[in-house]
Parts: sequence; structure tokens; C-alpha cells
Amino acid sequence: MTHPKDTATMPAPEAPAQAHAKKAPNHVPLVEVTRDGLVESIHYGSLIALSADGSTAIQAGEPDAPMYPRSSLKPLQAVALLKAGLDIPQDLLALTAASHSGAQMHRDGAAEILKLHSLTEAALGNSTDLPYGVAEREEWLRQGNSPTQIAQNCSGKHASMTAVCVINGWPVEGYLHPEHPLQVLVRDTITELTGEEAAAVSTDGCGTPLFAHSLNGMARAYGRIAAADESTDEGKVAHAMRRYPQMVAGEGRDVTALMRAVPGLLAKDGFEGLQLVGLPNGTGVAVKISDGGDRARMPVTVEVLRQLGVDGGSLDTLQSPPVLGGGLPVGELRAAQIFSN
Repeated sequence: MTHPKDTATMPAPEAPAQAHAKKAPNHVPLVEVTRDGLVESIHYGSLIALSADGSTAIQAGEPDAPMYPRSSLKPLQAVALLKAGLDIPQDLLALTAASHSGAQMHRDGAAEILKLHSLTEAALGNSTDLPYGVAEREEWLRQGNSPTQIAQNCSGKHASMTAVCVINGWPVEGYLHPEHPLQVLVRDTITELTGEEAAAVSTDGCGTPLFAHSLNGMARAYGRIAAADESTDEGKVAHAMRRYPQMVAGEGRDVTALMRAVPGLLAKDGFEGLQLVGLPNGTGVAVKISDGGDRARMPVTVEVLRQLGVDGGSLDTLQSPPVLGGGLPVGELRAAQIFSN
């Protein structure tokens, strides 16, 4: 079988000109970093929480500005794969929507998806990488391993994408090209769930087409997925992620901890400071940290959930690690009080 990367000579589509001309979003302070009472750093960003009826519950900054949702698109991509006939066990479906840590269970799961469809790792078109999780990466390196596609955090999604090609008789070769039938279906599904057309198109770090949408649209999509009946494709993805949160991220990861802490909650992060949440009542939350700072995602997300009335006690374990001085706590990351109803 020809390796999918051998088709890299196919031209990528140009992003709409307006995406390059768009001014920077009007982000506002979302998270403060304190040290002995002094605000040492500030993370800016935008956010929105949409109720099931589409009304705005909380917002800050410019949630209508287009941005790249990065890996927070994975649950939406997983919905598209189910529409195309993907039929795998729930733990492997959760892995399909994952940015996994690269633990043995994650690598074995991606390999199992391939095996179920008579494929091997040679079919994968994602980039090579070390495991994303710190402990998993250290163990991988101690064993003398190097970067691979299976270890890369998107391998579950890519394994399922190649599987859908087999199921539908589509060419596996070139499955990442934006005009491949698979990626056309993914694009249309994301448009349907967000309720908006992509503002721009690029390529994600793993190689998949990447569509720019607003926080507003992404919050709408997560609310729909989280509230969907389990018999629907959206509901199947949500149920799998909730039942197997360890497959969506991994042990020690905040996304896994958040889903364990709040029954029924759906969560997925994304590179460059993205956090998406869906609640079973249809509320969707979308957070973007403008500088891409990963440490700022959870403090502001937890504060939004508190304001939405999510049980505060269940969120106490998700507080960010303290700011240290000489090994002792001297400060904290805290949400800025700027949210408007």
C-alpha cells in the first residue's frame, strides 16, 4: 500500500483572503497569575457559554471571532465518522475523539482499530511524535523508543479515518486531502453542528484539514453533542467519551479529571489554549486563551462552570497547582472577574 504521505504533492486549498486580513480579536483578561498578592502575569482570551435555546449565559472578549479549534474539533470529526459507517467498541470511539497521552492502552487501541479493518500503521498519515503525556513520554524514552505515528496523540482519530475509507471503498491513500470524500463529509458535519461555515481552512499539526470557526459556533456544537440522545451519532460520541474519559486524554490529565468530577459533562481541550465543554442540559462552553497558555484553560473553565451552577464541590479537585516560590505556595492562577451575563 502506498503511504498516504506520498500524496503530499497535492496542493492545499488557499485560506480565504479575509482570514489573513482580519484584525486580532478583542480579547480581555481571563486569568491572573499572582505571587504574594501581586498580579505577576495576565492571560487574555475570549469565552462564551450558550444555553440550549441559543441564548448567551456568559461571555467575555470577542467570542464571534474566527479561530482554529484545533483538537477540540475531534468529537465533531468523530460524529462524521459514525455517519460514514464507523462501528467500533465504545472505548475505541472515545479514543477516536482523543488527544491521548500515548499510554499502552492508547497505542493498543489505535492498533486495534487498524487491525479490525485489515490495516497496519503504514496506512496512517498523521505526523510522528513522542507520547504527549509526561510520564508516558519518559517511559517511552527509557525503553529506547523514538517518535512514531501510533504514539502521536491523534493516532486514534487517524486510525478511524482510515477505517472509514475501507468501509466506504474510498482510497486510503490521500485521505487527508481536503477534497477527499472523507474530509468533505467531516467539513459538512462540522458546519452542521456549529451552524456556521468555516471562515478559513488550514492544516492541523497532525495533518488533518483544520477549519476556522467561532467560539460561539463551537459552544453550540458541544451543547448539541452533550444533550443528544444516545441513539444518535452525536449521542454515541458523547456517551463513549463520558464512559471512557481515560481514553479521551489520560491519567493525570485535566480533561479526564473534569469528566470524572462532573457526571454527564463532556470535555475536550485543544492546542493553543482551547477548552470546550458540553453539559447534558444542552449548555455549551468555549474558552480560548489568546497566548495559547495551557495553564490558563482550567481556572477560567472552572469559574464559568461555577457561574453556570455546576456543583462547586465536584470542581474543587480541579484547582490549578499553586504558584511556587522556593518550593512553597506563594500565589495562584485565578479567573479574572470580567464575565458578563
